[in-house]
Formats: sequence, C-alpha cells, structure tokens
Amino acid sequence: MVVDNSSLQDARVLVTGGSGFIGRSIIPALTAAGAFVRNVDLQSPDRTDLDTVVGDLRDPDVVERAVTSDLDGIIHLAAKTSVLQSVKHPAVVTQHNVDVTTVLLERARAVDVPRFLLASTNAVTGDVGTNTITEQTPLQPLTPYGATKAACEMLLSGYGASYGMQTCALRLTNVYGTGMAEKDSFVPRLMRAALSGEQVQVYGDGAQRRDLVNVTDVAAAVLMAWRNEVSGPMIVGSGRSISVLDMVTAAREATGAELPVKHVEAKPGEMPAVIVSIQRAMDLGYRPQVGLVDGLREVWDEFSAAAS
Repeated sequence: MVVDNSSLQDARVLVTGGSGFIGRSIIPALTAAGAFVRNVDLQSPDRTDLDTVVGDLRDPDVVERAVTSDLDGIIHLAAKTSVLQSVKHPAVVTQHNVDVTTVLLERARAVDVPRFLLASTNAVTGDVGTNTITEQTPLQPLTPYGATKAACEMLLSGYGASYGMQTCALRLTNVYGTGMAEKDSFVPRLMRAALSGEQVQVYGDGAQRRDLVNVTDVAAAVLMAWRNEVSGPMIVGSGRSISVLDMVTAAREATGAELPVKHVEAKPGEMPAVIVSIQRAMDLGYRPQVGLVDGLREVWDEFSAAAS
C-alpha cells in the first residue's frame, strides 16, 4: 500500500506502549514518515535515540511528563490485552485500560492535544455468529477485555463530540508478526510448538474462524488513519477469515514442522467466527499486503533465530 505521509512530516506524536509488539512496528513507520515520536512505556525501547518516558501510566506524574502541549496527537497502544487474564482479573484490566484512557484523554483535553487514536479490537462487538462485522455492528462484548475497549471507545466518542478532539478507534483483528516473542496468543504458541515438537492446543473443534492481520499492515493503517483524520471506529484486518485448523496448516507450511494438534475444551467468550468488513479502511486507501504464510514465515525466522 502506498501511503501519503506528508501530514506526518514534523508532526509530534506520543505513542503509548511503544516498546511493545505493535509499537515496535508503528514507531519506525512514524519516524520514517518524518514524525517526531515520544514513547511512554513501562520498559525502555530497544533503540536509544528515541525520546522515551519510562513509567506506569497510572502514575499522574508519568502522564504529565508524557502528554505535553506541543504534541499533535496521541496513538494509544498501551493496554492489558489478554482475554483470559481479563476473565481472571477484570478489575485490574479495567484499571489499566479504561482508567488510563480516561486520564490520557483528560490530560490531552487540558493541554489542547487535538488528536487521539486508540488501538481497539473487534471483540467489542461480541458474538454475531457468521455475520460480517462492520463499524455499525452493535457493541456487545463477551469478556471484560472487550468491555474495557468498548468503554474506551465511548470515552473517545464523548471527548470528540464535546471538545472537538479528533478521535478514532482502530478495531484490530488478530494481529501477528515479528516482535511477538513475549505474547501468548495463538501464533506464538504455534511457533513454540514448532520449536519444541510438542502438540499445539486448539480450543474446541478448531473450526472457529479468525481474521489475522500482519503488524506491518496495522502500522500502515495507523498512518493512513492519521493522514485522513479518521474519526469514529474503523476496522483494520486482512479481510479474510480462516479456521484455526487452517492456521495450523499455514504454520506447518511456514515452519516445516509437523505441529500435531491436541483439542481441548473451549474457553468462555470464544466466538465461533470473526468475519469483518474492512471496506471503510479500503475506501481510504488501505490495502493489506502481507500474505499469511509469508507473514508466519517471518515470525518463524525470528523465533528460530532466537532459539539457535
């Protein structure tokens, strides 16, 4: 996808959670487009040339140092993203996701930061069976994680309408790609099973369908949303849903490993299908570029190199 990043030239952008999986792809894309990037994260980034505030966004002093009046906008990635952990510890996830977003929005309002982009999730819509999810699908999350992101979207809507802030919730599908070695989602579990020769656990019968989008495509979509000053929700995915068992087949092709499957009981909140429309993003120029097997091969190369 060719993206006109002219509006990012010399823009001052705060990325929260920039040392994490998605942030490590978005920050280089922003800097390549000419933006000045500040990162705020619990951990220092790999690179030493990046303006970074290290600390917990639940700390008001950290928020004050990170969100300053010279910013042109905020890209808010920092969150607790584990669905299973949200079921176990809903109050903790609410604190990290909803409370932190509230504080960031209020600080942005107070110092006149005009843009706020949120990494949200298709999980805000809950189970719609095999129907296609669009930006108009009603919000009905099935888990505390999805509920926190739905709440964050409502906060963005309120701040956008009340204070003229340009707010956008990017509803990401299942993001995968290089840099996810510390994640516990299905793709890294596939990679670890390929390395160890052990079975990979599949919840239920494995027929449930998911949309996997590469982190490189997500970074391009974020830049596109900034350039177009997108407001409201926008779904970002590959636009192609496949079964979990088909993911295993693709991983076998990418890794060359046997990847034997062990079926286990499905977890609460497991949706039978995630089928999304990315038409709004495509109308603005978004085109997913990374095929699944090629993307999984890049992840495998990283995992196998780290293990050698």
